[in-house]
Amino acid sequence: MARPHVSGLAERTEQRTSRERIRARSKRLRRAGLLALAVAIVLPILVIVFDEAETGAPVPVPPAERLLPGGPPASQVVAFQGSLRVRLPIAQDKVTAVAYHSVGQGALALEPVGTQANAGVFTRLLRRLFGQDRGGISYYLIGGGDGPNTAGLDIGAPVGSDIYAPVDGTVVGITDNVISGETYGVRIDLQPSGSPGLVVSVENVEIDPALSVGSAVAASRTRIGGLVDLADVERAALAQFTQDSGQHVHLEVRPAANLSLP
Repeated sequence: MARPHVSGLAERTEQRTSRERIRARSKRLRRAGLLALAVAIVLPILVIVFDEAETGAPVPVPPAERLLPGGPPASQVVAFQGSLRVRLPIAQDKVTAVAYHSVGQGALALEPVGTQANAGVFTRLLRRLFGQDRGGISYYLIGGGDGPNTAGLDIGAPVGSDIYAPVDGTVVGITDNVISGETYGVRIDLQPSGSPGLVVSVENVEIDPALSVGSAVAASRTRIGGLVDLADVERAALAQFTQDSGQHVHLEVRPAANLSLP
């Protein structure tokens, strides 16, 4: 009479063992799933972190030929202000870094064309995961004064680099840039063709002698001057992203009525 009892016990033992195996297998599968999920989340973050480190690294010291003034840039839109296209004023192989910052009241916000290089890791992760990375120039956002944080556009380049008109239009103002009683280049104000209510100001320029008020300019084709060296009189915030002193051409767009012209 003991045999059926033993048989039933063996059967229950086998069932319990089978359930334990199933539970163990389920645990292994859950662990594997969690590990795969962790890898799927962490790996892109690590890629972005290292990519961000490379992107934010200082630009290598340019070779000797890069220090020469050079020629016109390929026509490339760097920013929009409404329907106005602001084109890169310096040849692409001369650019050391591009940054936006606020400049106080009056200047209009620019819409960058490109990808923010110093965005947070999770912002970059979301852009990567959802395909929101944009082409164009890699740029930085840096601190500034009041107003929109993309109102001022700084484009770094070696001192003396050729600067070209960022828009088609007409020169409506040339104003000396005076710092501590000394003149360091000029600000050139351009009225864009098709946008008479706006003025594009280009600063830190040693003006081309051929340019005067009333001159017509063509974007990416008309040389308006060379880049002035301000390293002795001001510290450029752009220097944190380059291996030089961060010298740059500065651009702003303002309503024509708000701009003080000579």
